[in-house]
Amino acid sequence: MPLLPTRTTLGVLSSLWAAAMLGAGGGVAAGAAERSDPRPPNVIFILADDLGWGDLGCYGDAHGATPRLDALAREGTLFTHFYANSPVCSPSRCGFFTGQYPARHRVHGHYDSRQLNEQRGMSQWVDPETPSLARALRAGGYVTGHVGKWHLGAEDPTSPVPGRYGFDFVRAVDTADASWNEPAATFWPKSTRLFVDEGIRFVRENRDRPFYLQLWTYLPHGPLNPTPEQMRPFDRFSTRPGSWDEVPWKSAETVYYASVADLDAQIGRLLDALEDAGLTRDTIVVFSSDNGPEDIHINNAGHAGVGSAGPFRGRKRSLYEGGIRLPFIVRWPGRVPAHRVDETSVLSGVDLLPTLCSLTGAAMPSGHEPDGVDMGPAILGQPSDRGRPLFWEWRYGIAGDTIHRSPMLAVREGDWKLLVNPDGSRSELYDVRRDPGEVDNLRAEHPDVAERLTRAVLAWQKTLPPGPMDPAAGRNAYPWPKPRP
Repeated sequence: MPLLPTRTTLGVLSSLWAAAMLGAGGGVAAGAAERSDPRPPNVIFILADDLGWGDLGCYGDAHGATPRLDALAREGTLFTHFYANSPVCSPSRCGFFTGQYPARHRVHGHYDSRQLNEQRGMSQWVDPETPSLARALRAGGYVTGHVGKWHLGAEDPTSPVPGRYGFDFVRAVDTADASWNEPAATFWPKSTRLFVDEGIRFVRENRDRPFYLQLWTYLPHGPLNPTPEQMRPFDRFSTRPGSWDEVPWKSAETVYYASVADLDAQIGRLLDALEDAGLTRDTIVVFSSDNGPEDIHINNAGHAGVGSAGPFRGRKRSLYEGGIRLPFIVRWPGRVPAHRVDETSVLSGVDLLPTLCSLTGAAMPSGHEPDGVDMGPAILGQPSDRGRPLFWEWRYGIAGDTIHRSPMLAVREGDWKLLVNPDGSRSELYDVRRDPGEVDNLRAEHPDVAERLTRAVLAWQKTLPPGPMDPAAGRNAYPWPKPRP
């Protein structure tokens, strides 16, 4: 166990943080300025699993399942142009954690068995020595904790445990030292409550020192199995007792939104505990999701896969907006503007490391070259141009309807987004600010833009480690009827 910050080191850290904030033109946070010994803000990063852009009321959902997250958005800033760096879980998490595109670490899809990872040309786990958000904040004097889903290594007992990645406190699943090993059928309905219980314990035990808590949930990833009590408020989406069409099972909407509602309620418990500890004004709370909503054609979501991508085309695994464009909410009272929607700034998961280092005063890891940029000004209320494009690669097939099956590569620069296969086929150019549904391909009208972005994304792909490609990757062919002899 590493040494925890002492009163002396906390004082030094507080001075460094105040200097960093003043140097950035921000001043010291409201509330902190009243203390003679201000300290850097705590950070809580909550990451949902398979939650779509349109699954929260504050992003347009009408099911009424997310009052606590909607309130969090009112108390802080909601961003409408935030992207994960992959349309599936493990690589998306790698991007958040390392500040680099996951393909650089040979994380192309979700980690599975060692055999399947090898077949797909993937690493077996993210290198534990890789510079990361947890390591940077711990080096800056923070006590660090991870609770919940991990999924940054193979489903194998030899995978490194999260404690080797810079965490002082770990309560995880899918790891060799898992805190819970209960079957999904009974664990899923209570998983978020158990995770939040541990998160609350971490907050209470570390209230007197700067802390970083990474709480990554299972929900609403399948297989969803909410309890009857959790489903009761959403029975209106299922058949009613005594009706002519009554059937003995629940609708997919009842199952899905009962699960989302429990996720919301449990996050609310964590926020209440933060308030009870007197830490609300001293804590940056970040909420997002790892990728877009699961498709109902996938087996473990066949009874529940109705998550919403909002106005976007694409779902999980797709490089269309619905697979990678996600909710992103930040609250820090007195520093991050409340009641604000930022529709200008374009942010992504790889920005989290440099941005939180900037906001907390922690040093960026020495020699580490993030693909993300410091978007601190945007977080603090000044809409910002990120100054560099975003890139994506997806090497595998995509489940579901053909409309969601994107090309293998994508790049966003400003308002332009281009998707294309490595061989130049399926070149699609969209102005995603004016055409968020990606239905009006402007490739013919703006060939110069399409050619420039094609060169950029192909050059970027050449910097990535080589590996096998699924034969179905980048294809959207449909078996059209043909004349029969």
